[in-house]
Amino acid sequence: MKAAELINRLDELDSYKRYGRVKQVVGLMIESQGPESSIGDLCLIHVRHRKNRVIQAEVVGFKGENVILMPYTSVNDIAPGSLVEATMKPLEIKVGPALIGNIVDALGNTLDGSDLPKGLQTVPTEQSPPNPLKRPPISEPIEVGVRMIDSLLTVGNGQRVGIFAGSGVGKSTLLGMIARNTKADLNVIALIGERGREVREFIEKDLGAEGLQRSVVVVATSDQPALMRIKGALTATAIAEYFRDKGLNVMLMMDSVTRFAMAQREVGLAIGEPPTTKGYTPSVFALLPKLLERTGTNELGSITAFYTVLVDGDDMNEPIADTVRGILDGHFVLDRSLANKGQYPAVNILKSVSRVMNNIVDREHVLASERLRELLSTYYNAEDLINIGAYKKGSSREIDASIQLYPQIISFLKQATHEKMSMKDSVNTLYQLIGRGE
Repeated sequence: MKAAELINRLDELDSYKRYGRVKQVVGLMIESQGPESSIGDLCLIHVRHRKNRVIQAEVVGFKGENVILMPYTSVNDIAPGSLVEATMKPLEIKVGPALIGNIVDALGNTLDGSDLPKGLQTVPTEQSPPNPLKRPPISEPIEVGVRMIDSLLTVGNGQRVGIFAGSGVGKSTLLGMIARNTKADLNVIALIGERGREVREFIEKDLGAEGLQRSVVVVATSDQPALMRIKGALTATAIAEYFRDKGLNVMLMMDSVTRFAMAQREVGLAIGEPPTTKGYTPSVFALLPKLLERTGTNELGSITAFYTVLVDGDDMNEPIADTVRGILDGHFVLDRSLANKGQYPAVNILKSVSRVMNNIVDREHVLASERLRELLSTYYNAEDLINIGAYKKGSSREIDASIQLYPQIISFLKQATHEKMSMKDSVNTLYQLIGRGE
């Protein structure tokens, strides 16, 4: 570096530190007089009566001349007059190939308290989505290892899909199956707002050692402040973006985007936003597309994303479900009635859709999947008549065909948790089932 360029760099450096003082704490909100800062900046609150204790907080708004902060941890020990130091930059995390196989928190630190691996790079958690004109079209399928999805709801490399379900219908199990079986280069898994008990259960039972070896897991449990749950989603997306920019095909799985929205609602209400649709603040509906549009393809690599959406009372038209469904490239609906029958994965094929499937598979595959849907729909429409014995065999050729194939169709849709099947075998089995294969 030339001397003149070095001098210019030194002239540009801001050598001043900016400080403020805590004035009051109301609920989740910390109000301070100063320091000079911008929305999204990270600040450090120094606790006077406990040496070396520093609480990280983020600037979320302003009230007159005062700065409104929200902490990443609890507000315990903060007192009037506590020193607030501005860092003049947003939260950054460390990421690199050495991070694969690790479990980190929303701030990018290892969850077990150990040191991060060496050789990681620093990246911001908040980034802009790729330029729409620089997004290559989704042109090829990606194998996820779930027979029903690969054959009937084929996912494209770089597609974003929502998994809509109520509680206890098998979302985590389905995500674990995809993480273990997918042909993507690596997984980034975000557990947002999960119960603490379920984190280790998911990692050991659903993901397993095999899945963890090729994954980065980001955890923000339900007991943590709302800002940590928001940052957990942003951190996971930033990690996925880093590997995408290295030319890899990344599989991002977030459970759940609903809890991310609920966390943003908490923040919005705390800083005085008016509640609008079912109590959600306007910032929730502004932030969702900013998060979801960051994934997908760019000119270097791809992020294939699965976002779970919790639907209260299995209501598919609640505000978050409706908004997310309109942004993503497809939706899989997990049906409680199928789960009650022991059909897992409990994906309702007739209510689910992959918006890119017709563009990435051949015509024969499309026709075969449509034929299976027709047979299943025909059977369900006539199911009451069949069950009470009111249907007379021979009355309808289509109903007769659906009755004959129904047991084989249900067997095809079921898949054991640790059962593996390639996409090629799944599609060939579909052809054989509906009589179009070899």
